[in-house]
Amino acid sequence: MHAIVKFFQKPIFYDKRLIFALWIGAALLAGLSHLNKANNYQIFKYVFYHTIEQVNLYTEYPDQYFDSNHYGPLFSIIIAPFAVLPDFLGIPLWEMVIAATLLVAIYKLPMSWKGKVIIYWIAMLEVYLNATNSQTNTLIAALIIGAFICIKSEKDFWAACFIMLGLFIKLYGIAGLAFFFFSKHKPKFIGYLFLWGIIFFILPMVISSPQFIVQSYADWYESLMLKNTLNTGSVYQNISAIGLIQKVLGLTFSNLIILIPAVILFALQYIPVKEYRNPVYQYGLLASTLIFIVLFSTGSENSTYIIAVTGVAIWFLIQKKPLNKYLLILFVFTLFLTLFANSDLIPAFIRREVIRPYSLKAFPSLLVWLILVYQLTTFRKASGKELSGHYLPANKAEER
Repeated sequence: MHAIVKFFQKPIFYDKRLIFALWIGAALLAGLSHLNKANNYQIFKYVFYHTIEQVNLYTEYPDQYFDSNHYGPLFSIIIAPFAVLPDFLGIPLWEMVIAATLLVAIYKLPMSWKGKVIIYWIAMLEVYLNATNSQTNTLIAALIIGAFICIKSEKDFWAACFIMLGLFIKLYGIAGLAFFFFSKHKPKFIGYLFLWGIIFFILPMVISSPQFIVQSYADWYESLMLKNTLNTGSVYQNISAIGLIQKVLGLTFSNLIILIPAVILFALQYIPVKEYRNPVYQYGLLASTLIFIVLFSTGSENSTYIIAVTGVAIWFLIQKKPLNKYLLILFVFTLFLTLFANSDLIPAFIRREVIRPYSLKAFPSLLVWLILVYQLTTFRKASGKELSGHYLPANKAEER
């Protein structure tokens, strides 16, 4: 392990130009690799055209793509600049822009460059995998981190924008409200949330009609309820703590039996009120939020783990150094199973008969989250023993 760490401490691995080029290059390569089979991108593109034509956004259109759309009407505006381009331009540009959002969000985090480098290298493979499937999870992670950054820097107007944008695209963005108590301007923040909510609700009407968009929101709700039902028994969906528990036990029961205790555990993290201004605590809650939304959503799939992996990386950064050997083993195990659960590094039989049917990809992230919940709930007691601000800069110059 010491030799591996020493190898990756070479200056080339910290070179900003190399990291940025590989990050965007991975997205470009992934986009070019599926020009002729970009089903998800076709779904995205036709959200724009179907909104203009005012035809149901959530009906299946087998002549255009398989599966169905599960994104909000606002997505028609987001995808518009790419949808009007030929696919050979629109697809790679879309993948690069989506990848760039998380690249910038991590870069803007107020932490040392070394800390950002660790996140970049850990998340890079997941960025590539998301781009090969034309997924928006990279953008969702960026919006949540962006909301966190803006609240910390007292830019509540933009924090509210990022939260509501994520909400109107894929619901996950609402997780940014986890940082509400860090805001120093709570009444204004609430007002901004309503303002952006109104803007994003109305915006798709610019290319359609008020009646169609209002109906589309109702259709969106119905499609999400149906998708939640279908996800429960899916091998490729519900790769979450919910799916893990239900599949291992071999029982089907209401998701609320798992969700309610999970929400209570998440709420317990707010107990140390006096630590809300502590950067280590704040980063801990950011990590917890990123992991939580993946673990407790039936819509979680392999590509969704770009969000959780970013959270796990941040959790790793706030652990006291030298890292407890058991936490180090858990960290390595989490990265290995999360990043390579579907790769040839794991025998096909194990992937097919063990990991996939029981949603075991969620297991190490669940362990990390439970440990983090304990660390934050007991923060005042644990902070001196287990948590550290080693990668959090004392001044602006240390961030780059």
